Amino acid sequence: MLRITSRQNPRLRDAARLVASARDRRKAGRCVLEGEHLVEVYGERVGAPETLVVAEPFLDRPGVAALARRFDDRTLVVPNALFHEMAVLPAEVGVLAVVPAPRLAVSPGRAFCLLLDDLQDPGNVGSILRSAAAAGVEDVYLSRACAFAWAPKVLRAGMGAHFHLAIHEDIDLPDWAAAYRSRGGTVAAAVGRGGTDVYAAKLDRPLAVAIGNEGAGVAPELLAAASARITIPMPGGMESLNAAAAAAVLLFEAVRRVREIG
Repeated sequence: MLRITSRQNPRLRDAARLVASARDRRKAGRCVLEGEHLVEVYGERVGAPETLVVAEPFLDRPGVAALARRFDDRTLVVPNALFHEMAVLPAEVGVLAVVPAPRLAVSPGRAFCLLLDDLQDPGNVGSILRSAAAAGVEDVYLSRACAFAWAPKVLRAGMGAHFHLAIHEDIDLPDWAAAYRSRGGTVAAAVGRGGTDVYAAKLDRPLAVAIGNEGAGVAPELLAAASARITIPMPGGMESLNAAAAAAVLLFEAVRRVREIG
């Protein structure tokens, strides 16, 4: 590992630029993992990061020290003050990694898929990805106007879920849904009202669940391409659920159906 005291180090400057700029992350096709947990999951599921940056006091933590040893030739150790100059990071973040943001070829979709239509809030997208990974979703498709899946806030909320999923971005969801249906798949689109009660709806696999924008819901074009519209009953009288909460309900109802059949 290399100990750095100058902010002019090229690798450190590169990491700082990516931490600070969403535009640069998208343009470079790279992302920044913040915190020991995310870096550890990445190492287990994918491999070595391009660069690992560790604030020197955090080397006292066994987990961080193990990561630094594991990726010794890619590790920069910096003073705490220099680490926190890079960007406004949560106080508990003492380690970050620069990694490529995976860009997968568009696939036809497997047995359990999730479609995210123009979701804008990074926290919602990350929370939904976390639920999707927990539910056993295989492929996630994000429309062109969705929040960048590999943004720091999305990664933080996802808690490592990204590395358990095949994530496809910039997808024309209506076209994808029509093709999925043509191969015998079911596309179930969530709507706030007027759809089939989710607990009575047909959720046979192969299945793709579509979740819409926080304000507008699923776009009309995607609704037109869907097999069914499903609604979560809310006897408590609320008008709607947060997108992340709705996604969790729908995905785990689909899980329950498979367990019931099995």
